[in-house]
Amino acid sequence: MLTVETRQAVHPEHARTLGTGDLRRHFLGRGLFADGEIRLIYTHYDRFTLGGAVPNGAELVLGQVAETRTETFLERREMGIVNIGATGTVGAAGQVWTLETGDVLYLGKGSGPVTFGGAGRFYITSAPAHAALPCRLVRITEAKRVELGATETSNKRVIYQFIHPLVMESCQLVLGYTQLLEGSVWNTMPAHVHDRRMEAYLYWGMEPEARVIHFMGEPQETRHLVVANEEAAISPPWSIHSGAGIGAYTFIWAMAGDNVDYTDMEFVQPGELL
Repeated sequence: MLTVETRQAVHPEHARTLGTGDLRRHFLGRGLFADGEIRLIYTHYDRFTLGGAVPNGAELVLGQVAETRTETFLERREMGIVNIGATGTVGAAGQVWTLETGDVLYLGKGSGPVTFGGAGRFYITSAPAHAALPCRLVRITEAKRVELGATETSNKRVIYQFIHPLVMESCQLVLGYTQLLEGSVWNTMPAHVHDRRMEAYLYWGMEPEARVIHFMGEPQETRHLVVANEEAAISPPWSIHSGAGIGAYTFIWAMAGDNVDYTDMEFVQPGELL
């Protein structure tokens, strides 16, 4: 079963007028992972698409998606898949890969229908692509590892870069995930914006009762979302994206836009936020 929700782009001036319910309706992705289903959110931020596939032991196939008006979803797109569940399989382009927890699979433009199997919980990200590049499975041992932050500022964390120019080539999709170390709660602090690309976060590895307060909005017009485990925050290019959580959590970040340079951002120091 496939369901697709479309999210229109929101102008920052419009976002300033939104209450809690409307902010969540536009910028929070909920209920992405359901047994036996593929659920996608097709956004008008760089045509980025995110979602989840949970085969639950049966086979799920992502083929044609009406929103793209192409024979298969990947006819003019690339895809990054992260397995946040137990061992599962993904098949595409005449190959089948086995993904353990935390593994990342890149599928290039023209890879055809995508088949999900096993006990995986697959987080799906996708963006339009201009060229067909090789598919690649990237395990955590092959990712670029970067340590940032400090215990004193409660933001000591490890960044793993998977679909990234330092690891492999993609068209415009950049993806990795960040793990907070014990005792740290703040991610992406100081905050930043990057006008040349959008970003989406999927928070996972959280206890059911835990929450992350995800901060968004213009630097001087901040807003927030209360995010539970396996929920996603959709971040427009004009918005900051930072958060603080209760207990251990990891977030998967994925970006699409003009620039794949991870360091292309404008930092906003805490004293500048309002």
